[in-house]
Amino acid sequence: MSLRNVITIVTSTRPHSGRTLIARLLADFYMQDARKVAAFDLNGGDTALSDYLPAIAAPADISGIYGQMALFDRLAANDGTQKVIDLGLAAMKPFFAVMQDIDLAGEMRRIGTATIILFVATPDDAAAEAVAALRRDNPAAALIPVHNAYLGESQYRGRFAAPGPGAAPVHIPVLAPGLRRLIETKPFSFNDPPNNAIVGAGIEPGNELQRWLRRVYVEFREMELRVLLGELQGSLGGPSP
Repeated sequence: MSLRNVITIVTSTRPHSGRTLIARLLADFYMQDARKVAAFDLNGGDTALSDYLPAIAAPADISGIYGQMALFDRLAANDGTQKVIDLGLAAMKPFFAVMQDIDLAGEMRRIGTATIILFVATPDDAAAEAVAALRRDNPAAALIPVHNAYLGESQYRGRFAAPGPGAAPVHIPVLAPGLRRLIETKPFSFNDPPNNAIVGAGIEPGNELQRWLRRVYVEFREMELRVLLGELQGSLGGPSP
């Protein structure tokens, strides 16, 4: 298993949960690490991810069989590219149905590619039910809850606890409202601040954004290490972390 071979699906059952922001951050995290990245925008008419990162992200349509074949052939390609999928609510059911039918996560594991489902935790019952179904139907995938502090602190997060003593959710810290408005400028890459609105905001806001970004990237780095450890232990017949 290599950290340079990962398919990551970012999804949620609730709009405005920070799903697209997390997909953007993850894609930029990979690019900062000098990895090849391909991102896919499955948001119906809302092409937010591809608007923010047009150089690496493109809309995908899986409403028909040809669109499904094109996307999943691309995901399954063993080409050394990190794949990031921003999966909106309308596309969740057909996407995961195909993923289960072809056993994408199992097939990827056999060629040394990890499959990660980042599920943004929200208080609705549909979210808890979706997480339970995804864990049941995709046993070869690492399903990891994401706790977005922007949504507030709540007891519901215990419903999304990742299984295993070594597992842990990903935490996305709150970003100041002024900076949130700045990063919503399109296009926007966190790796290229000289070309966006942060320049005009002054030194201190730029420093604050970089501190926040470092915290997020540490979360992603630790997530990858936990996934790698889990895959290694699984290949050796040991308990999952």
